[in-house]
Amino acid sequence: MPERRHGLSAGQTTVFMEKAVMAQFDVKKHVLVGPSGQLEVPQDDEIIRKFLMLQEGECDGLGPLQAAEKFGFSKQRYFQLRTAFSKQGTRALQSQKRGPKTHYRRTAELERQVIRHRFLDPDASPQVIAQKLVQGGWKISIRSVERVLAEYGLQKKTPQISAARGRRSGRGTNQP
Repeated sequence: MPERRHGLSAGQTTVFMEKAVMAQFDVKKHVLVGPSGQLEVPQDDEIIRKFLMLQEGECDGLGPLQAAEKFGFSKQRYFQLRTAFSKQGTRALQSQKRGPKTHYRRTAELERQVIRHRFLDPDASPQVIAQKLVQGGWKISIRSVERVLAEYGLQKKTPQISAARGRRSGRGTNQP
């Protein structure tokens, strides 16, 4: 709260405390409401929602538990976001992609081995390549071999037989 001191006489002061009115977020309407008006917040803007939660919890005296509950987060998530925000700012409030970020089994070296086996034996099926790699100590599935081959465009091409090529001459025609 801002503090104002008014001098009465030499050495005496009176302290007046003014209550600062902050804007509050209406979760149901997705509106930031202040003393002079309101500001609409897009429903899909997760960064501003998380920031407003932290602001109400830390600055407005709502507290971590009540702020987290108001915005639909757990108390633990509130503290995770607060820590991330203090280190990285608002960028930390953006949700990240979940799950593994890399292929933990299908490493670059294993992909090179799949490609190597394809070039050594172009007629080998994904099953044969997977079997050879497993025998060599690699841990890989047939489906992973198929994915690597497809990713690099190394799958076997099956010849397409057109309908016209498959017909014998004279068959189905009225010629003697």
